[in-house]
Parts: sequence; structure tokens; C-alpha cells
Amino acid sequence: MNKFLSLLESPTPLLADGAMGTFLHVHGVEHTHCFDELNLTDPARVADVHRQYIDAGAQIILTNTFGANRYKLGKNGLETRLAEINRAAVELAKRVVSASFKDVLVAGDVGPLGVRIAPYGRVQLHEAREAFAEQVKALVESGVDLIVIETMTDVYETVEAIQAAKSAGTVPVAATMTFTRDDRTLLGDEPAKVARALHEAGADVIGVNCSGGPAQLIRILRQMRQAVPEARFWVKPNAGWPEHVGGRVMYAAAPEYFRDYVLEFWKAGANVIGGCCGTTPEHIAAMRKTLDTASAVSVEPVQVSEVLQASEVSGAESPSELAQKLAAGKFIFAVEMDPPRGLATQKLVAGASLLKEAGADVIDVADSPMARMRMSAWAVCDTIQHRVGIETTLHFPTRGRNLLRVQGDLLAAHALGIRNVFVVMGDPTSIGDYPEAADNYDLVPSGLIKLIKQGFNIGVDHSGTSIGQPTSFYVGSALNLCTPEPETEIKNLKRKLAAGADFFLTQPIYEPAKAKAFLDRFAEAAGAPLDKPALVGILPLVSVKHANFLHNEVPGIIIPEATRARMEKAGERGAAEGVKIAVELIHAIQEWGQGVYIMPQFHRYDLVAEIIEAVKA
Repeated sequence: MNKFLSLLESPTPLLADGAMGTFLHVHGVEHTHCFDELNLTDPARVADVHRQYIDAGAQIILTNTFGANRYKLGKNGLETRLAEINRAAVELAKRVVSASFKDVLVAGDVGPLGVRIAPYGRVQLHEAREAFAEQVKALVESGVDLIVIETMTDVYETVEAIQAAKSAGTVPVAATMTFTRDDRTLLGDEPAKVARALHEAGADVIGVNCSGGPAQLIRILRQMRQAVPEARFWVKPNAGWPEHVGGRVMYAAAPEYFRDYVLEFWKAGANVIGGCCGTTPEHIAAMRKTLDTASAVSVEPVQVSEVLQASEVSGAESPSELAQKLAAGKFIFAVEMDPPRGLATQKLVAGASLLKEAGADVIDVADSPMARMRMSAWAVCDTIQHRVGIETTLHFPTRGRNLLRVQGDLLAAHALGIRNVFVVMGDPTSIGDYPEAADNYDLVPSGLIKLIKQGFNIGVDHSGTSIGQPTSFYVGSALNLCTPEPETEIKNLKRKLAAGADFFLTQPIYEPAKAKAFLDRFAEAAGAPLDKPALVGILPLVSVKHANFLHNEVPGIIIPEATRARMEKAGERGAAEGVKIAVELIHAIQEWGQGVYIMPQFHRYDLVAEIIEAVKA
């Protein structure tokens, strides 16, 4: 039996190395440089990486050949040196192993071709297989112990790589794919489908690498093992999701974090464990120490029923950050922002950055407030999430959307990474820029909540047709805590809860005692307290004129006379007094609420930042 396959029979997982590319980059190699060429031009630098991983306790090291195929090398004018580069990489790795006097396996590393494969690209399947076979041939002839096909995103491409490797010799083949944040490949395939495809293609070991950190990969590993319980599994997580800090790509997960997770991977059925992007010899050393000192671990059993349902897993994706924070009991600061009226987003990004720095948990993006023409809200959510790095809640009005547009817009929002949606009726077009515009709708808010929670979130549209995979929306709805018609509001609240609402955003309040009284009245009427979180509306006042306008002309807002008197007395210091009032309101709400929903007036995000900082202090 091949040595690698023999070692897989050991009850203890094998330990592979960590990152090559990101480790080289940290030590001075620019991302624009062809890392594979270093096997010829700077072998000492590559050898040093191998040596450090071997010293850390790795039992398998991967050659520096991730991009050494004809397509990727061709972008650097090196395609004619393909065999030379691959052979040099293997010889280099074997020399380091020999000098270490340790029993370490050398794996020939094969990455994606870097081009789209049919049916999603112009490169035909047979052309892809030829390209893989060309690289694998050079690796096998140079004496690798196994071939590792890794960081693949396309099942079609991966199958071609496996078959090329299997036909090139008798060395074992491991094949792993990478997944996005929603636990699907870039082309939308779920872990169970991937596992079956790789196993049926003939891979000796299958699994997952790159993607996110250990928490995500252990979830994917379990799904793969449920789908193909007889397979052997390879897992190499990133050191968390990458972040851009000071112009550099940083990974947050420390070696100690990997040390804690290595036993969890073992329990979940991993046969080979290592690290991918952002991991270092320190990560590998931490895992080595744990494996060497741990008692025998019992691998989790696979339930037959789980195997049969693996392709229907709907809860794989982690809840949104907002959902997780509320579930953990954290007091939430949500802040509303309006989309710009034109193309410029600089002020929007600057405001969101200020709010994030001040401690806001989520940015709520309104959709055409007051029926005024503005940039689409989901484009703004996407901009804020990617450029500022703070989660958003998309306001999703039903007014002006027929059933086709509602569902198409939901799919678009989910594809952009938006997970929190706040369902509202929306403002009538008669009060806005285009009073003659169509104002029809097919769904009221409770109907849209039901469509999302009982349709999209289980993988079907309004007609019951599959949408390919379930969405994972966290759905909010409106609530008026100081309504003049509490019985009607309680009736509406019950209907929204029955439809599946996850959380509520309320109208602005200025009398916390009255708001709490409504919740007490609901608890009495329903026989139990409201079991969904409510973020209570806070609208900071900036002047007495502003306070009088809101009290007299905005339906649903009642500002006590004492509060208006304070604003009048403050005079030119009205904005500062408004901040004090808001802070006092929030302190009162903290005794019974789950968070606040702050609505800045006149784009005064600086005042909101001041409020959040004051409350947190």
C-alpha cells in the first residue's frame, strides 16, 4: 500500500503544512510576482518555508506549484518552463525533507487553472484535463508521494483534475474545494453535492480548504461526511476571513484558536488537518502539540437519516451578525441612513465609517424615504458592507413592487450578501417626487414576511418552485409602541409574529414609560411577553423648531411638553440638548429593551456618534 494511504489508517489525523503564498507575501514577495517561479529564482526562500513547517511538526508539505499550470504560467510568459518549474519544486521539497532527517511526505500541489471551464467558460473539459495532466505528469515523474488538488471552485474543473491525476500514475489523489460565506461554492454547489462528485470521480481523499476559518470548515466537513461517510477527509482552513488593514491583508485567527479546534476536526472525522491562507508555522506547531498530547478521540457517528437529507441542509449558513448579537443578549445600536440622491457615495461611506468607529452595530438603509427618488437601497447596503465593513439592514417596502419584482429583488439582495431585511409598506408616491407614478403592490408587510420566512428561507418561491437553495434572511417589521389604538396594533403585531417576523423596529418614542406599558399590555393580551427583540426608535432633536414640527406635523410622534420646553430653553445649544435627551431615553430603554434604532436628522451622524459613545461610556 502507498505510504500516504497506509498512514491514513492511523487513528490520529495526519498534520499537513500551512500557507505558502500568504507566508511568502508576509516575508517580502509581492502578490504580483509569480510565486511558482521562485522555485527557480529564489529556491532558498521557498526552502525556508518548507523547513519551518517541518520543524513545526508537519507530516505533509505541499510543493510550491499551486499556479504552475500552462494557463497561469502563461500570464507571466513562463508556460514553456512548466515542467522545469514543477520538477524544481519537487526536488527542492525533497531536499529539505532529506536534510531534516524526518519522515515527511511531499505532496504535489495543483491549483485551479485560472480560466473558466465549460459550460461556464470557453475552455473545454478535455482541454482542462490536458492542462492538469501536463502539470501532474511533471510532479509524479519527480517523485511526489501524493497529488493534492486544492482551492477549487468549480466541480466540473475539479473532476477533470482528479481524472487527469488518476491517469498519470499510481500516486494517491486528494481533492478539496473552497466555499463562500454561505457554505456554497462560487457556482452555488452545496457541500454534500461536492463530496459525492469528488468521491465518485475517484479521489482517495476529499475535503475543503481555504474558505473561512475553522468554525465554517468544521460545519462543511460534517455535511460532506454525512453525504459520503465512507470517504477520507482533508481539511485546511484559513486563519479566519481576511481583512484589509493599513493596505495589508490580515488574518485574525491566532495559533491558540487553531490549537483548540484541531480536536474538533478530529472528532468530526478529518483524516488530514492543516492550514491555508494566513496560517503560519506557529499555527501548525500549536496543532502538533495538541495532537501529540491528546488522548484518543472518538469520532462522531454519522446518522443514516442525516446522510439521506444531506442535500437538503437548510441551516448551514450562520445567522447574520445582528441575529447573533441579539441572541446573545447584546444591547444593539442600529442607525438609519438614507441613500444619496445622485451617484456620489463619498459622504455616505464617511458617515457609515464614523458610526462604525463610534460603536454602531448595524446600518439601516432606507428605501426611497418620503417617496423621493434616490439610489437603490440594496446598492447602498452593498457599498457600506464592502467599503466600510459593517453589516446593514435593507428596508424593503412592498408598495410599488409586484410579486415578480419583490422576489427578484430579494434574490438580488441575498446575492449581494444582505441578510437583514426590514419589511414595511413604504411611503405613497403621492407625497413624493413623482406623484403620478404607479403605486400598486401585491403583498402587505405580513404577507411578505411569510413569503420570506416560509418560502425563500426554506428554498422555494411564492409558487412553490425551488430557488436552488434556501435564503437566510433575518426579517424585521414595524411596531408602534405609543399608538393611540393599542388594540389594533396588538392585532397587527400578532399577525406579523405568526408570519415569522424575527425582530421589530419601532416608531420614535419620547416617553419610555408609555412604550413599556404597551409591551406589558401585549403580554397580558397574548398570555406571554413579546419573545422577539424590539429595537426602540430614537430620533434626536436638534432645535425647538424641529421638536415642534415633529410633534405637530408628523403622525405618530408625540413629544411631551417638558421635552419641548427643554429644547426651547436650550436655544442655540439645541443640538447638544437633543443629544442629552436621547442619551437619557436610551438609558431608560436599556432597562427593558433589546436595543435602539437611531434616526439621524439632517445627516447629523456626528450627533449619533456622540450619543452612542456617551451611552457606552
